Amino acid sequence: MLTRKQQELLLFIHERMKESGVPPSFDEMKDALDLASKSGIHRLITALEERGFIRRLPNRARALEVIKLPEAYVPTLQPKRGFSPSVIEGSLGKKPAPAAAPPVSANDSASASVPVMGRIAAGVPISAIQNNTHDISVPVEMLGSGEHYALEVKGDSMIEAGILDGDTVIIRNGNTANPGDIVVALVDDEEATLKRFRRKGGSIALEAANPAYETRIFPPDRVKVQGKLVGLIRRYH
Repeated sequence: MLTRKQQELLLFIHERMKESGVPPSFDEMKDALDLASKSGIHRLITALEERGFIRRLPNRARALEVIKLPEAYVPTLQPKRGFSPSVIEGSLGKKPAPAAAPPVSANDSASASVPVMGRIAAGVPISAIQNNTHDISVPVEMLGSGEHYALEVKGDSMIEAGILDGDTVIIRNGNTANPGDIVVALVDDEEATLKRFRRKGGSIALEAANPAYETRIFPPDRVKVQGKLVGLIRRYH
């Protein structure tokens, strides 16, 4: 028999991994369960492991595997969206922001609905939590093949690439990039940022388009490409 907090944590880990394939961080778990410190999460994880519900994978940070669920658990069926990027700042445990009205298309038959998955940092990286806030209508010629999602830009590190704070960028989902591409990059499975992708020898450079920001250099195992920029939407108020 699990305690209420143990079951809440187990189901939170299960749902996050089902949606994104990435276990939540201890900070995310702490916020989701409204605990004061991460020490409580450590105790809950240990208890779940001892009871055979989860397994910690050796030599890998944040690596958890859900082995079984409580017998009484009934999964909530939700319509599939095709994919759920794991790089986005969301509002777990907070009230969601009001959904913005979708832009008016001159020709609805030539547009497609794209999910807006939260905000992406074009500046100081922000926490990586996915959250589908609303959908927008995007011209199909902007998309091409593949799956796409949209992100609201926060910050000014890409202004010389024409990307401003408050813009909405359209991203083609994918895990590869060519030097010079503007990408959504996930650093250490924790930080999501929009930067230009470069290679520096055996390292990866995430390059801003604003001289006020330094280029950040990382070993390749610390950076995961989550998609490439294919379009931009700007509203004028």
